Parts: sequence; structure tokens; C-alpha cells
Amino acid sequence: MIDLRRSVCVWVLLALLASLSPLRWLGSSVMGVTVGTVFSEPGERERGASGDWRVTLRRREAVTEGSRHFHIRESQHDWSLGRTAVIICDLWDAHHSFNATERVNEMAPRVEAFVSRARQGGAVIIHAPSDCMAAYEDHAGRLRAREIPAAPEIPVGVQQWCTQIPAEQAGTYPIDQSDGGEDDDPTRNAAWAEELRAAGRNPRQPWLRQHPDVTIDAVRDYITDQGPEVWSILHQHDIEQVLLVGVHVNMCVLGRPFGLRNLVAGGKQAVLVRDLTDSMYNPASWPYVNHHTGTDLIIQHIEKFVCPTMTSDQLLGGEPFRFVSDSRPRLLLVIAEPEYQTDDSLADFALPGLGQEYAVECVFGSVNDPAEIPGLALLTQADVALLSVRRRPLTPADMSLVRAYVRSRKPLVGIRTASHPFHWQDQAAPEGLEIWPSFDADIWGGNYQGHFGNQHSPRVTTDAANTSDRLVTDWPETYTSPGSLYRTAPLAEAARPLLWGSIEGQDPQPVAWTYRRADGGVSFYTSLGHAGDFAQPAFQNLLKRGIAWTLEMRDIEP
Repeated sequence: MIDLRRSVCVWVLLALLASLSPLRWLGSSVMGVTVGTVFSEPGERERGASGDWRVTLRRREAVTEGSRHFHIRESQHDWSLGRTAVIICDLWDAHHSFNATERVNEMAPRVEAFVSRARQGGAVIIHAPSDCMAAYEDHAGRLRAREIPAAPEIPVGVQQWCTQIPAEQAGTYPIDQSDGGEDDDPTRNAAWAEELRAAGRNPRQPWLRQHPDVTIDAVRDYITDQGPEVWSILHQHDIEQVLLVGVHVNMCVLGRPFGLRNLVAGGKQAVLVRDLTDSMYNPASWPYVNHHTGTDLIIQHIEKFVCPTMTSDQLLGGEPFRFVSDSRPRLLLVIAEPEYQTDDSLADFALPGLGQEYAVECVFGSVNDPAEIPGLALLTQADVALLSVRRRPLTPADMSLVRAYVRSRKPLVGIRTASHPFHWQDQAAPEGLEIWPSFDADIWGGNYQGHFGNQHSPRVTTDAANTSDRLVTDWPETYTSPGSLYRTAPLAEAARPLLWGSIEGQDPQPVAWTYRRADGGVSFYTSLGHAGDFAQPAFQNLLKRGIAWTLEMRDIEP
């Protein structure tokens, strides 16, 4: 007779040990299979079972043909989970990078929840821990994959890695991963290598099986790292869409025989679950940004040139998964003005200037429809928004997004034409659109009345009462802006001027200031923002400090 109390104690001990170390694979030969068998639902999958599922897919399309700027486009689709497959890519039990191992440990429970819900809805689950098939030689899921009838037409490409598909030739790969992408502290990495050796593992290739937190259902799931087997499984179950989760998005998820590129090249509807992935990117490599920003850049590359993405909350509810180490505030740049070409200057400044500290997204105004700013709904997720918009009446739906953001008391930053962003000069709202003529006064505490001639280059100096303010404490006395001087005086009483612009024969005008809005939120505005301003370090520092100031002040009561 089995001693039930002893079995329970063993299970508790194994779970405790697993929770105390990154070596979560301790005891995985028991936990990874037995748990899956105990808690899986028996019985064969019913083809097309469990109703419809509405998903929102995100892609990026060029603002104009050949443009290096992209609109964010979302579309809704009705899917059946019974015609969906989920591939879990290389979610290994250990990795040669300590940080990569820790991030997989953190993400694995969310992957488990997503896969479990998909399985319950009738989805096909394919576990693909590459190079680990020996551990599953006799597992029912591995045997099932090997015995699946071969599809009548298997693309040649799915037998090997794919490093690029033709669509990617239109862009530039966004990160340098030539060093392997480890972002570990060297001392911690060396200690981790010793831990792996002590556990009898090869420190450079320590993976032996899939992460034990992700259940393998012995009755229904498949285990394979072979492209032709994956293709045959998809054919056998008449799969219409394939979701990829796992790591690493810039390497295995994209390039494996069963990865996104090969699926797309073979004609499958492939989708990356963008919050259930991670990259191998080292911030010490180009473009020298935060690790999570590096991941974002690869996801954006995929959305532009490979396939759409979605998030796990669309199946699980709640919020998308986010790593604990990803503490970056979400900064949305809304760029919709052609006069000063901030689609180039501001967008080019964003990555090197802000990519270390912020999760940056750019949305651009439509070239063909003055009332359209695709992606403006990202305001609902932003922690701070920066506007470079000029005379854009909006649809009621988009204007409601702007007003809701303001009502939330979140910070706002504006440059140059953001003093007159959402109305046409001295004109009523076009039919079907909405304007906000008082935006300058309401949001910035400003008083825009046009500008002086372009032939004048204003000298910009600090406000006499605020020379020690940290936003402008090192402002150069010799700063000259190549852009015209805006007429902005007088400011609202609650505005605090930081910089003034002067031209011969005219009264000085406020050029940069902070403002506590009537709704309680905080704003920072500068009428600088000409392309020549972006070329000057003083302006770049001003903009970075202004953004940071609004975030610091957002929760401080006036």
C-alpha cells in the first residue's frame, strides 16, 4: 500500500526546493510529467470545440510607401480555439545566462496559465524545447508527435533555421546580438556557471527539458522540435492559426524550423504572444538601451515585417504579463505635424535619448487623413504622453481618448506646435470632427498668439527667478534657437517660466515652463522643437528632464 502521507511530504519538499533556487528543474522529471497527468482533463480533443474567441491583433504598416515610420494598426478577429495551436518555444529548465533563467522562471507560470486555458478551449498544444528530445523519448506526447501522419506538402524551409524572410529586407534589424545577448553581471554569471557544473550540467548548454512549471498533458499534447513534425501536426488538426510563446524572441522564436519566419513563409497565420516572450539582448551592445527596450524593438520589427502579435490577457483576462524588472514608465510620443519634421527629429531622439529609462512608443498622424492618428488608443496605457501635434481636429472617439487621458491627471509634455494641436485657426470644427480650441490654456497654461518672423533667431536664457531650477540649471547663456519665437505671453498664474526667448525690438517671450493643471495633473511645455534644437544637447537635456519632472510630480499634491 502506498504511504499517502509520505508521498505528500515528498511533493511538498520538492516544491519548496524548487522555489528556493533558479535551478527550478530540481525534481522536474517527477513534477513536469506526473503533475501534467494528474491534473489534465482526460479524453480526446473535440475538433472545433468550445466556441469562438475574439482576438485583437497588432501590426505596423509604413506611414507611406518606403517610410521608416510606421502606424500601429489593430484588427479584431473571431477565432475558434479548436482551430488554434500554441507552440511553446525553448522554454527550457535552465539557460547559460543567469538573468535569462530568472526571467523564464518568472514568466513560466503565466505561460502555464495561458496554455492551460487554451487547452481547455480545444487548442492543440505543441511543446518544443529544442535539443531536449532525449528526455521525452518514451513520453506519450513525444510518441504522438513521431507517429503523426506526414502532411502531404511540407515546405522545405521548415527543416532548418530561417534567418530572414524577404519582407525583412525592407527594414534594418534593430539590435546587435552578436555577443550572444547575455545581460548578466560577469561575477554572477561565473557563479551561475559553477552552480550548473555542480548540478552536472554543461554551463554553456545546460538545458535538459522544458521548464517544470509548464504542464505537458500526456493525453493530448505533442512534444517535438522538428519542423516537419510540427507542420504535420498542424495539417492533421486543420489548424488555422498558430500562436508562439517562449524564448528567445530574437533568436529561436523567430528562426527555429517551427519559428515565426518558417510558419509565415509556409503560409500559416502565425501570431506572437508578445508579453510571453523575452530577448537575448545585452544593453552594452547597440543601440545601448534597456534590456526590455531591446525586446520591444524586436517585437516591433516582427510586427512590421513578419507577423502580428497579441497579448495573453486576451485569453486570461486581467493585464498583460510584465517582468518585475521592467519598471520603465510607458512614454507615448504623439507626432502629427509636418511643419518641423518632428516625425524624424523627435522619433530619432527617442531611442538613444529615452530608450534606457522608458518604454517608448511613437504614433504618427496619417498623411492622407488629417483627423486620423492611428494608435492613439495607446494613451490608455501610457504613464506620460508627449505631444508634437499641429492643427488636427479629431474624430469624437479619438478626442474622447485625449480628454480621458487628461481627466486621469496623468502627465503631459508638449513641444512647439502642441500649443495648437487639435483645432484649425479661427475655424469651426469640420463636420463629424471635434476641436479643442482652449487646449493651450487648459493644458499648458499658455497663450499662443502666433510667432515672430522666421528671419529672427531668438536667444534663449533662463528665467531670473529660476536659474537654479534643475530643469535648466546648466542652460548655456549662448543658446540660440534656429526656429521662430512664439508669442506666448502672458502665461497663466499657475505657470512657472523656466526659459525666455528674445529677439531685437520685441518683448521677451516665455519659451519653456511647467504648469499645474486645473484637473490636478502636471504639464511641461516648450515652444522649442525645431530640428536645429534637437541637434543641441541643451535642448535634449531639457526635454529629458521635463519628462522626468512630470512623472516625479504627478503624485505630489499642489
